Amino acid sequence: MTAPIFDGSFAHRWTAEVLPHRPMILPPRHYTYPAVAEEVEKGAMEVLVRPEAGPPGKTEADSRQEPFLATCALGFRDPSAPSGLWSMPDPDWICAVSGGYAYLIDVSRPERFTMVPYRPVLEIVPVVEQELLLLVGHHAILAWGRNGEAWQSDRLSWEGITITGIEEGSLRGTGWDMMTDKDVPFVLDLRTGQRASV
Repeated sequence: MTAPIFDGSFAHRWTAEVLPHRPMILPPRHYTYPAVAEEVEKGAMEVLVRPEAGPPGKTEADSRQEPFLATCALGFRDPSAPSGLWSMPDPDWICAVSGGYAYLIDVSRPERFTMVPYRPVLEIVPVVEQELLLLVGHHAILAWGRNGEAWQSDRLSWEGITITGIEEGSLRGTGWDMMTDKDVPFVLDLRTGQRASV
C-alpha cells in the first residue's frame, strides 16, 4: 500500500489521521468497516477521527464529539488502488479509502456508513463547484453529494476510465471499448450523470 492521501477540498467539521498501526489501547469508541468482515485487521487502515466540538451547552451531543478509531478493511495491496482520506460535500462525513475499498462515514454517528460498491475505487475526484465527490471504478462513476448518492453513470468502459477534464458542468473522459479495442471519448452532465454529446 502506498502512502495515504489526504484531500480536504470540501469544508469539514473533523480532523483525522491515518495511524501507522493500531493503538495498544483502543479508544472507547471503535468502529470496524465493513461491520462484518473476515480478517479485517490484516492490513487494515487505522484512522483516528476527531469530530469538531459543537456549541457549548449541548451535552446530549458530547459523546458524539469524542474521537473514535475507524478500522477500515483493506481492499487491494496494488499501488494503483488508492488509500487515504477525503472530505465530502457534507461537512460531517469523511471518505476513507483503504486499498481501493471506499467507506463513507458520518463522523457524528460513525455507525452510519456506506461502503461504495466498486471493488476497487481507482480514483477519487472532488468537484467543489458542483458539491460532488466522484468515485471512479473500472466501468462507471458514482457521484456523492451533500444528501447522499447523487447519480451513477452507465457503463463507460470495459476496463478503465480516464478523466481528461472537468469544466462548465461537464466531465470529459475516455473509456476502453472491448468491441473496437480503442479508447472512446465520453462527456457526462455533472448534474445528472447522463451522457452528453462529445
